[in-house]
Amino acid sequence: MTTLDQGNATRSRILAAARDLFAERGYAAVSLADIAAAVGLTKTAVAYHFHPKDRLAAEIIAPAADDLLALLGGEFSGHREFLRAFTAFAVRHRAVIRLLTEDIGGADRAPPGSPGEAIREFGRELFVRLAGPDPSHGTRVRAWAALGAVQSGVVKTMDVPADVVEETLTAAAVAVFES
Repeated sequence: MTTLDQGNATRSRILAAARDLFAERGYAAVSLADIAAAVGLTKTAVAYHFHPKDRLAAEIIAPAADDLLALLGGEFSGHREFLRAFTAFAVRHRAVIRLLTEDIGGADRAPPGSPGEAIREFGRELFVRLAGPDPSHGTRVRAWAALGAVQSGVVKTMDVPADVVEETLTAAAVAVFES
């Protein structure tokens, strides 16, 4: 194995450990020393690859952002198909959803140009995909309730098997939106 391969393998191990620890404890409760202990490295070695800790979060979030852009660009035959795809996305990236909603949070108050603003805009795009560009009051409430149920549901069930969460939340989100 070359030095470059070893470096990439180390980065991958650090990212995997950070993703797991962030999902388990939350971003703020995890230090570089915690991540280092999880992968059997020194804090200095982890910091060499990811300093400050925000770089870790950014690299963990990037694949989910790519998948979210693909979801928003997709074609769906109706709200059921969209909610099924959104729920599958949320379950697949539930560690990232937790990081974004519980730890970074504050998107509604985020200043222009901040990561929080990007999160807020993604949320609005998801809403428009589900509710349409000019929804009635009732549709607005049902759309936000369905999206919120999925978001909260994936974050609060990190210990439940993904297939159970996906099936249950899809049915719940569809039922809420169709109520």
